[in-house]
Amino acid sequence: MTQHVSPPRDSAGKTAPAGAPPAWHTLLRRADVRTLSLLGVLAALVVIGGVTRPDEFLDTRNLQLILTQASVIGVVTVGMTFVITSGGIDLSVGAIVALASVWATTVATQEYGFAGILFTAVVVGVGCGLVNGLLIAYGGMVPFIATLAMLASARGLALQITDGRTQIVTVDSVLHLGERDAYVLGVPPLVLVFAAVTAAGRLLLNRTTFGRRTVAVGGNPEAARLAGIDVRRQRLYLYLLSGLCCGIAAFLLIVLSGSGQNTNGNLYELDAIAAAIIGGTLLSGGRGTVTGSVLGVLIFTTITDIFALNNLQSDVQQIAKGAIIVAAVLVQRRTTSTT
Repeated sequence: MTQHVSPPRDSAGKTAPAGAPPAWHTLLRRADVRTLSLLGVLAALVVIGGVTRPDEFLDTRNLQLILTQASVIGVVTVGMTFVITSGGIDLSVGAIVALASVWATTVATQEYGFAGILFTAVVVGVGCGLVNGLLIAYGGMVPFIATLAMLASARGLALQITDGRTQIVTVDSVLHLGERDAYVLGVPPLVLVFAAVTAAGRLLLNRTTFGRRTVAVGGNPEAARLAGIDVRRQRLYLYLLSGLCCGIAAFLLIVLSGSGQNTNGNLYELDAIAAAIIGGTLLSGGRGTVTGSVLGVLIFTTITDIFALNNLQSDVQQIAKGAIIVAAVLVQRRTTSTT
């Protein structure tokens, strides 16, 4: 007896053309192309740095410095990736990092030691994310306006707490994390935290119901609502997640700088958005990739390091970043229109 084999079908349930690769194979191939392209750009930058400044750029300490500097903005970018994937935006991440860092380094907070600083930074970050989420999800405010208001408020409060002065950290256990003898097999602790956040974010976005709901809300909020997803609650959770990442980043920045300042996190929102975009996350929502965002962070951090080693002016660096963002958006529009 001959067994009947059904023809392959695509994701919409229609019969796929004979000889056509399965839908999952096509999606995997596209994802690999995006990732490989970013890896190619990063490899090219490493070559440029190695050619222009071989002794300085390829030095182990410089490579450790690149990864350490990428860790702070990288953690923020992971949270930003989720927000943008859902169709939102968060312009307040830099200000939240500043507020969390100065609140966690006050004299009163430092009396509670390591745990007090870490706890305060995380709580302030989550608290700000809660306010953003409530205003956007349940208050009906546009994300741009709500987070812009948080940006101004958080910066102002940070300035009021510090009175424009730098708050020096005196807790030895916190400062020790930034010293070389705290490295694990040559890897700074901050980089390990960044790797853990990246792994958790990638798992959450790609392997959980929470991640699928995030993509659904970003792709079509009304269709997601009709499918039974509580869109408002999902958006609230996403801004809480962004605030959590800001709190963790604030603690990493405290370890890195040994202080808290109201100017911390300056332009982090632009760097995080730019890294997510060039990594392949759609600014209009509906598609996001944590891996791509992290590669975007590494690309920007490497560019900054190369410019610094070659004594190039910061304005040229900003122009280069702007050109990369424009090119990434144009590529996104072209690939989106052809799919």
